[in-house]
Amino acid sequence: MPLIAHPVDDGWADVMAELAGLLHARQVHPARVVVLVPYAQLMHEARLAWMAHVQQSGQVSAFVPRFETTMNWATSLAASASGFTTSPEDIHMDAAMDALTAVSLLKRAGLGADQSVLAGRLVEAVWSIARLACAQPPRHRLAWGALKSQQLGVGMESEALAFELAISRIALAWAAASGYPSDVLFDTQLDLLVVLNGFQTEPLTEALVQHGGQHCVSIKLKTPQAQGTLRLYTAQDLEDEAQLAAACVLAHLAAGRSPVALVAQDRVLTRRVSALLCGKGVALRDETGWKLSTTRAAATLMGLLRVLPFDASTDAVLDWLKNAPAFDRADVTYAESALRKIGIRQWRAVPAAQLGIEVLASTVDRLRSALQATRPLADWLQALQAALASSHQWSELVGDAAGSRVIAALHLTDSLADQLADRLTSQINPRLSLRDFTAWVNQTLEADSFTPAHPVVAQVVILPLSQLLGRPMRAVVLPGCDEIRLPASPEPPGQWATGQRVLLGLPSREALAAAQRAAWQYALTAPHLDLLWRLSESGESLLPSGFIQELLLSQTITISPDPRSLRALTAQATPRPTPTAQLLPITQLSASAYEDLRRCPYRFFALRQLKLQEADELQSELGKRDFGNWLHWLLNLFQNALKEASNQPPGQHLHARKAMLNMAADEATKTLGLSAEEFLPFAAIWPRVRDGYLDWLTTHETSGASYAEGEVYRQMPLGNIELVGKIDRIDQLADGSRLVMDYKTEPRNITEARIKDAAEDTQLAFYAALLHDDTLAAAYVNLGEKQATKTYPQPAIVALRDDLIVGILSDMARLAEGAPLPALGEGKACEFCAVRGLCRKDFWS
Repeated sequence: MPLIAHPVDDGWADVMAELAGLLHARQVHPARVVVLVPYAQLMHEARLAWMAHVQQSGQVSAFVPRFETTMNWATSLAASASGFTTSPEDIHMDAAMDALTAVSLLKRAGLGADQSVLAGRLVEAVWSIARLACAQPPRHRLAWGALKSQQLGVGMESEALAFELAISRIALAWAAASGYPSDVLFDTQLDLLVVLNGFQTEPLTEALVQHGGQHCVSIKLKTPQAQGTLRLYTAQDLEDEAQLAAACVLAHLAAGRSPVALVAQDRVLTRRVSALLCGKGVALRDETGWKLSTTRAAATLMGLLRVLPFDASTDAVLDWLKNAPAFDRADVTYAESALRKIGIRQWRAVPAAQLGIEVLASTVDRLRSALQATRPLADWLQALQAALASSHQWSELVGDAAGSRVIAALHLTDSLADQLADRLTSQINPRLSLRDFTAWVNQTLEADSFTPAHPVVAQVVILPLSQLLGRPMRAVVLPGCDEIRLPASPEPPGQWATGQRVLLGLPSREALAAAQRAAWQYALTAPHLDLLWRLSESGESLLPSGFIQELLLSQTITISPDPRSLRALTAQATPRPTPTAQLLPITQLSASAYEDLRRCPYRFFALRQLKLQEADELQSELGKRDFGNWLHWLLNLFQNALKEASNQPPGQHLHARKAMLNMAADEATKTLGLSAEEFLPFAAIWPRVRDGYLDWLTTHETSGASYAEGEVYRQMPLGNIELVGKIDRIDQLADGSRLVMDYKTEPRNITEARIKDAAEDTQLAFYAALLHDDTLAAAYVNLGEKQATKTYPQPAIVALRDDLIVGILSDMARLAEGAPLPALGEGKACEFCAVRGLCRKDFWS
């Protein structure tokens, strides 16, 4: 008998003594005994406890009973039973297979049109009652299902409950008609079956005890009565609670208390705590896992599927390209930059030739076109595997633990696909569209879970509260003890109503509350127990769990001090940046760039010299800027069309002009690819803007002004640099001079401020500098949404232009000499600045 190196929970001693006495009294050989434990992790603990009991009793050697769970025992017996088979339409507890069966059953029930909504609910419902159905002896199961189905319809005659009743009855019929691996347990002959009950009894074990009669015995795992060392901690929010929990675990490990149980009440919180512990090199064994759909491997595969629809977004394609190793990083970066500049939302509208990304776009489109047609599931799996291989994502999935689980869940390899094909029938092997296949993949990944590989020796074990039973944990850290995550009366899971739960035999709220309390009481017996909860969440106050409130009322106990150790840090203020940039020569200067220099030199340094530009969002909602761009575009189209038909006298044919303006608006909307639905608020104000502009245009033309050109790109050399810019509009005045205009859609008071502080206004003076004219006029044209369109002339524009040129030459010379470019950190420039996080204004001294 080997020495017991692994610690054994104290509660096992009495259980093993009772078990040994039972075997002796009945004269049963241990090899003819099966002991059923509540969950799989207790099989190893029970074997160790039996060996410890044998050693303490002084026996030299002994046989060990079979310690099993019902699932493990049934699986081993089913594998050796030559006559055991399952039907393809049985419940397999396999998300991929059961989702297909659910769709087939819904179609046969006349609910195929709603399969995308109902299939997931049907699988959830049938999985919740499968544990009840498998507890029925096989020969009685159909009759049980028929009786329950009839009883389920009582009180659900309303049409509003038609879907709920249909799902319930289909799930019940499916569960009752299925065969289960555990069916072999009803035919197994044993000298003795011992059931170790946990906090909550299982229907199958109860059925086996009843079926076995005098050959079956139940033993309850003992719960220690003594309460260990108890500490309470309160946190402000989730991050604070995660740090506190990690500190508690580290303190226990430092004191030599290993293994430590970390109870997973809140999956998000637990993931954060585990990340903090992994950062400290702690060996973790996670027995709870998380949804397979939340892994990076699943996200990578779904990223490919999101590229395939006809109306796939440009963002979705770019996201996939950046995660597909087959594509050159430089090509993808260039394509993203080009696409964000023009703002094309849907991939099908991308002008690949115009942007110079024909090769990349054709490769993507070939892959997309190959995965559009409706086909059987086996063909879909083969095509998906080929697409993953061509994008070099397949090798990444194979080399990743979560990726391997994704492959297995979807039966993507040839051998797994063949196994799935063998289990399919004509009824449950439909031809799937791209949409249906994507829904099947998503549902399969949502229903499956991923558990990381366990280390050989774990310092910390992440487990549910109910699985503390029988585990030799030296300390327990239980975060999430708030009213939401640790309720004294848990909400019953699933979609079954209270009456249906009673009818079917599902655990009631009272039974769940009793099991929750039993698990809580067991946790209180841990040698060292840390209980943590947060006081707020998302800005709302949060109360502690009812169990915690009972403790606070019944015992004289206080909140423990923060276990985190504080470090003394010397405060160092962040200095205001003052870079110099003489090594970044300026060759071109635009009006907006020079305005950046005047408003904040550091912004000019970051955006214009370092060229650190924000990436434009492709899927952002339309805003005022989009409306302004649209107006600029359509007015240029309209004015050019009007110039070609300039035989009409000013102010005449108003209706014809209105029609031309509407046509220009439609063309601009189409050219810019604006969504009609999103553009609706701006389209509603367009008639007022249009009529106001036409009234302004009539008055403007009556003064003798005529349109010359618009959206004009101009370049003007100035010393060692070149001034560049695009002028919205240039008109010819009656005296032959030119008028430079810029359209504005801003409130009038802002435009008035530009004119009032003429020396501070850069735009019109800069546009004037792009022209050689010695006599020149300039004005802003404010296109009012609620008020009429109005002209705001800028007097003495030539003098302002000359002053601006002198200032530009002076500023460029100083920059070339190494003048500092400080961050000013004041004024409106800081309210909406792309480089605020770079200059660190909020952390200056």
